[in-house]
Amino acid sequence: MEIISFVVLSIIFTAIPGPNVLVIVATSIRRGVRQGLLTVAGTSLAMIIQLGLAALSTANLLSLISDGLFWLKWFGVAYLAYLGASAITACITKKPNQSNITLGSFQRGFFVSLTNPKTLVFFVAFLPQFVSDGNNYSEQIIILSVTFWLIAITVDSSYVLIARVIEHVLTGRVAERWQNGLSGGLFLAASALLAASHK
Repeated sequence: MEIISFVVLSIIFTAIPGPNVLVIVATSIRRGVRQGLLTVAGTSLAMIIQLGLAALSTANLLSLISDGLFWLKWFGVAYLAYLGASAITACITKKPNQSNITLGSFQRGFFVSLTNPKTLVFFVAFLPQFVSDGNNYSEQIIILSVTFWLIAITVDSSYVLIARVIEHVLTGRVAERWQNGLSGGLFLAASALLAASHK
């Protein structure tokens, strides 16, 4: 019963659009399904690191690294704002969006996901709630982490497919400007969401 609750809550958590989802959708709209899936691969790799840290972390350790998490978050905010501004500028000037060329989709997804400390804090608080007494703690945390990770990959990949529908609607010469404008807005929204998250 607890695993069912865990799966349901994990699906809800991953389905709610946050910085990762917005970046995945923005990249998919602007660069297509392949680049969208590469972004998912990047966010998923960062999530492995976060889940691993969460499994090993304690409240005391998080307290010690909280300043680093704070600055990491603001690095992510600035990076997302840069991506958004670049896409909006490309929309206004009708020039190609160079920010999508200089940094690959995989790296973009990785850095954006890794700079979201709220996810690490969530894992530290969320995963132990579903660990049963009397059973091996490490084994349970590993199973829960892998389950969450697989759910996140599935949900994030489904967002790529949703973005593909939007991409097909926005076709033609004028569409490239709309794609830049829409993806720029999504990047800026992701930046705002990350900035609004509490330390």
